[in-house]
Amino acid sequence: MATVNIYLSFNGNCEEAFNFYKSAFGGEFPYIGRYKDMPNDGSKPIPADFGDRIMHISLPISKETVLMGSDTGGEWSSNYMKGNNFSLSIGADSKEEAEKLFNKLSEGGQVTMPLNVSFWGEYFGMFTDKFGINWMVSHRTEPK
Repeated sequence: MATVNIYLSFNGNCEEAFNFYKSAFGGEFPYIGRYKDMPNDGSKPIPADFGDRIMHISLPISKETVLMGSDTGGEWSSNYMKGNNFSLSIGADSKEEAEKLFNKLSEGGQVTMPLNVSFWGEYFGMFTDKFGINWMVSHRTEPK
């Protein structure tokens, strides 16, 4: 079966964001690539201030899911908009896990819907984290 992974774009703070996400989910980064590590054939030079920015990073969340991201900028990111075009949806295994992830990831952000039992029977909440990324957290509960 195919898996769906989310790729996040940042404007210079990808490493900070991924260290924050790692603090919530745990795990290790199997790969961190920086723009300065890219092969350069001279046809499209990387701006000097991009050298230490993240070209690609990944953080395994489970067997099926990997959170990936990079810093963007320059001509290939003229339509970059900070976090408003998607949400990441987390299905927690327990109410306690949902609360832990919701509380940690929403630190410094803005809660748009506090965790609560929804009319469709899930313990559900939404927020935008301090990096402008939209999240939904849910745990399936027994319907009323």
